[in-house]
Amino acid sequence: MNFLACDLGGTKVLLGMYKKNINEDSPKLIFKKKYLSSCWDSFELILEDFLKNECKNIAHPSSACFAVAGPLSDNKAQITNLSWDICGNALQNQFNFKSCELINDFAVQIYGIPYLKGNQYSTIQDGSHFEGSNNDLHAIVGAGTGLGISRGIISGEKVKVLASEGGHVEYSPKSKLEWELKIWLKNYLKVERISCERIISGTGLSRIAEWRLSKSDAKDHPLQKYFKEIEISDALRKKLPEKICTLSNEGDQLMIEVEKIWLGAYASLLGDIALQELCFGGLWISGGTAPKHFKNFKSDLFMKQFFDKGRLKDILKIIPLKVILDEDFGLFSAACRAKMLLKN
Repeated sequence: MNFLACDLGGTKVLLGMYKKNINEDSPKLIFKKKYLSSCWDSFELILEDFLKNECKNIAHPSSACFAVAGPLSDNKAQITNLSWDICGNALQNQFNFKSCELINDFAVQIYGIPYLKGNQYSTIQDGSHFEGSNNDLHAIVGAGTGLGISRGIISGEKVKVLASEGGHVEYSPKSKLEWELKIWLKNYLKVERISCERIISGTGLSRIAEWRLSKSDAKDHPLQKYFKEIEISDALRKKLPEKICTLSNEGDQLMIEVEKIWLGAYASLLGDIALQELCFGGLWISGGTAPKHFKNFKSDLFMKQFFDKGRLKDILKIIPLKVILDEDFGLFSAACRAKMLLKN
């Protein structure tokens, strides 16, 4: 019996056809394809092309799970950065699914955790079990274009997802330099408050670099020319985080400083979430930046900031900390949820 998974964002749509794997619980991928959202007038046309053209020789899926980047209500969603309104019930009727569910593209990742294989993640800290801890509670934090946070209770095959908008909590500077950054960013963006997402995301990394390059000692930095080109090109802006990391790896001292500020803020937030949730099942680092920064997540700098919680630092040492390395984990998680829907 086949089932359909989709990771639907403002830029791209990733669709996958899966089937049950006889030898293991994880869903088995049959075929997947990526579509550029901007090339299509509606999601329904993309889905029709995938099912009728790309998968014409594959048995029709019985269930479907669509992970969407946007607000959800009553199995309906409006996709952020697109003028697409999507209704799960309408899709179910139009494409003859027995069951169909829309879910937030970050919350869906909780469903993927029980079915992860060893090559899809790596462990930074094993943590430890102790009597009375909540070993069923997990939290996922992921910096990509934005900052996503989700939580869930996993007990055997039972999974309960708990909604969160934690990425939009207030950013709390820990040093004079970070205070300077926050004030600059408020003025630059003309906003009254700065959320964690403004700093801890791919976009945030770019903003930190812009702030650092606004200083007098950086007027001759090679990225100055790049920033002028960015003003007329959104495509170049999207490539900026990767360019910053490349320069940092090549020894550029200003970009090393920028990356350290970003990593420190990320580690501090993870420590806060670990204390808030007491997620003894595991704290997972996900998102588009996770595979690229895996070595940095294991660094002394990162772990020092993670543990820097005063009298409660010892609690953080017993919480498992892991990094998702699978860049298609959102699609995989949607497939895990679609597989669960087969039983309904």
